[in-house]
Amino acid sequence: MTASSYSPKIFLSAGEASGEQYGALLMTEIRRLAPQAEFFGLGGTRMASVGLRRVVRAEDVAVMGITEVILHMPHIYGEYRKLKASLRAERPDIAILIDFPDVNLSLAAELRRLQIPVVYFVSPQIWAWKKWRLRGVKRNVARMLVIFPFEEEFYQAHGIAADFVGHPLADLDRPTVTREAFARENGLDASKFWVGLLPGSRMRELLANLPPMFETARLLGPEFEYLLPVAPTLQDAQVQALASRAKGVNVRVVHDARAVLLHARASVVASGTATVEAALIGNPFVVVYRVSRITYAVAQRVVRVAHVGMVNLIAGRRIVPELIQHDFTASKVAEQLRPLLENEEARATMQSDLRSVGALLKVSNDELGNGGSKQSAIELAARIALQLIPAAQQPRLQSAFVSPWPVE
Repeated sequence: MTASSYSPKIFLSAGEASGEQYGALLMTEIRRLAPQAEFFGLGGTRMASVGLRRVVRAEDVAVMGITEVILHMPHIYGEYRKLKASLRAERPDIAILIDFPDVNLSLAAELRRLQIPVVYFVSPQIWAWKKWRLRGVKRNVARMLVIFPFEEEFYQAHGIAADFVGHPLADLDRPTVTREAFARENGLDASKFWVGLLPGSRMRELLANLPPMFETARLLGPEFEYLLPVAPTLQDAQVQALASRAKGVNVRVVHDARAVLLHARASVVASGTATVEAALIGNPFVVVYRVSRITYAVAQRVVRVAHVGMVNLIAGRRIVPELIQHDFTASKVAEQLRPLLENEEARATMQSDLRSVGALLKVSNDELGNGGSKQSAIELAARIALQLIPAAQQPRLQSAFVSPWPVE
C-alpha cells in the first residue's frame, strides 16, 4: 500500500466559525498527504466544500453561553446522538476534534469507548475555567495540538501529551487588496479614517455587542466611516437589517474582515478569534464583550485568568484595553478608542506590542529540531494526526512523510 492509495477514514467535529475554517484547511492538508482520505462528521459549509460528508451541520448547533446552551439543549442532544450513531456505524481510523468543547469533550469519551484515537486541535479554554475537565481530557484524548504557547506547558504539567503547533492565522499572508480598491468595491470614502466594528460571528453576539458599538460610532461622529464585516456564519440580509439601526453615522456592511483590519485606523473587536487576527495584522483595537447575566455571574465565580483578551494573555500583561460586560459602554469604548485613532505615539506603542505577540504564535525552526524546515500550524497538525492512526490501519503511510515530533 502506498501513501497515494491509502484511504484513512477520518471523523472531524468543528461547530464554530473559526474552528470550521481550520477544519477546512486541515482537510486540504491531510488530503495532500493522503489523497484518498475520507472525511465525515460535524462541520460548516467551508468543510463541506472541501469534502466533509456532514452528519450534522455546524450552523444547527453553534450556540453560546450557559443560558443559550440550556435553551437549545434538546436540539443539541438530538444532533449529538446522530454523531454518536455515525461513529458506531462507520468506525473511523482517527477523530480530530476542533475546539467546541460542549460537544467535543463528550464525543471524546464516546470515541475512547470505541477505541478510536482522538486528536484535539485548538484547545478549549480549560485553563481559564472548568479545570475539572482535565481528568476527562487525560483519559480520552491521545494528543492535544494547541495554538497558544502557554497551553503546551499547562497540559504537560497535568500529564497530558500536548504540542504547540503554532496558530493557523499566523501563517496567513496579509490581504493584498489596496485601500483604494477596497473603497471602490464597498462604496467607501478612502480619504476618511475607517473604524472596524467586529461584534462576533453569531447572531446572539451581534444583538449583544452591536448596540453599544453603534452608540460608540455616534459619539465619535461622522468624520469616520464604520465598517461592519459579515461573518461566514451569518446572512447578509440579517446584518444589513442590524446596520440600518445605526443612527447618524455611516455603517457599511462589507465581506472581508481581514481587509477591514488591514485598512481600518483602529477597531472595536469582540473577544474571540478576531482579536488574534487584529493582532497579527497589526490593527490597534479595543476588546469588548457581553454575555447573558447568568453566564457572566457564573464566569465571575469560576474564571481564574488575569485577562479576558487572548492577546493580553499571551503577552502576560494588558496591552489592549478590555471592556467586558458592564464596562462595555459606548462612552468607555470611545474613551479608549480615541487615542488609537488620533495619537500616533499610542498607536505605535500598541502596534509594537502586537508584533511581539504575533511572533509568539509561530513555531520556530529551532523548536522543530534537526534543522527542520518551516512548517505551518496546519501542516504540523495534519502530520501528527496521521502519525497517530494505529499502525494496523496504515501499514506504510509513515514512509510518505517525516513526523515533526516522536509519537508516543
